[in-house]
Amino acid sequence: MTNNSNERVVLVRDLSGTPQPDDFRYERCAKPTLAAGQVLVETQWLSLDPYVRALLSGRHFLRQPQPGDVLPAKSVARVVDSRHAVFSTGDHIVLETGLQRFAVSNGDDAWPLHAGHVPASTALGILGMPGMTAYFGMIDVAQLKAGDTVLVSAASGPVGSMVGQIARRKGARAIGIAGGPKKCDWAVRHARFDACIDYKIESVDERLRELAPRGVDIYFDNTGGDILNTVVMGRHLAMHGRVILCGLIAQYNLKDAPRGPNLGPLMACRGKILPMVVYDYEDRREEFLRTAIPWFESGQLAYCEDIVTGLEHAAAQFCKLMRGENFGKTLVRMT
Repeated sequence: MTNNSNERVVLVRDLSGTPQPDDFRYERCAKPTLAAGQVLVETQWLSLDPYVRALLSGRHFLRQPQPGDVLPAKSVARVVDSRHAVFSTGDHIVLETGLQRFAVSNGDDAWPLHAGHVPASTALGILGMPGMTAYFGMIDVAQLKAGDTVLVSAASGPVGSMVGQIARRKGARAIGIAGGPKKCDWAVRHARFDACIDYKIESVDERLRELAPRGVDIYFDNTGGDILNTVVMGRHLAMHGRVILCGLIAQYNLKDAPRGPNLGPLMACRGKILPMVVYDYEDRREEFLRTAIPWFESGQLAYCEDIVTGLEHAAAQFCKLMRGENFGKTLVRMT
């Protein structure tokens, strides 16, 4: 690649169903040109996230990408040239760049890479948007308190694993749901969940009756779909239980929205369904980092990452994520 060229991944066509690698195209193009008030960055780590699938279907409040557009992605990047008042050449920042090596930004959505002796990649995972989602979802939205029983789906993922670890730190009980023995074993052994249900081989309904016979106080939902229906319709919420709606990965590949659960059991337990949108907490990022970085540096936070090296592998890695075959935070490491 020459000094004036870029590489990127673009959308080929509107998606239908589960994404396939040929729905995207890896290509080389000209490096973007820097303008006044902008930074030119070179990406080092790129984040692949389930919400992008909702974006691609027009089911997200952000703009829907069109064929030919760069696939959305946040990144950890180094400023290689700057005409910006705040960010200077050599700075490391986190921002939206899309899946490409070089990008320009006006810096409005950028922030400095967190300080501390922590890997840069964690700014896209447990110390980034997923970690913030778990933290404020539990502390602010769910109003977690000691003695609660917390259930979380996608328990080995970056949001779910943080939810369980926050629950344990705050004196609550943590039960996870994950797909496969490897993920469940990691959640219990490393993230220190009290238990983890393998939804692929176990009945979630039956296991919840064993593990939480009095119901769960908080269900942190990262998936939607059948598991959400089981928790609500199976009467697994304790009195005044809270359902935190965070992610709907089980539904993102569907053409039509599925029918919702029967909410009668929610009325019976005086339960609440509460949405968690992490963008509402952008102005509290430093508050989160002041708490989470010391946890991480003292070895009290477990995390796992599913990494591919090279942008040419990003499309296949995204498709793997949307099939539920990832293990941990899904990332692309640039070479």
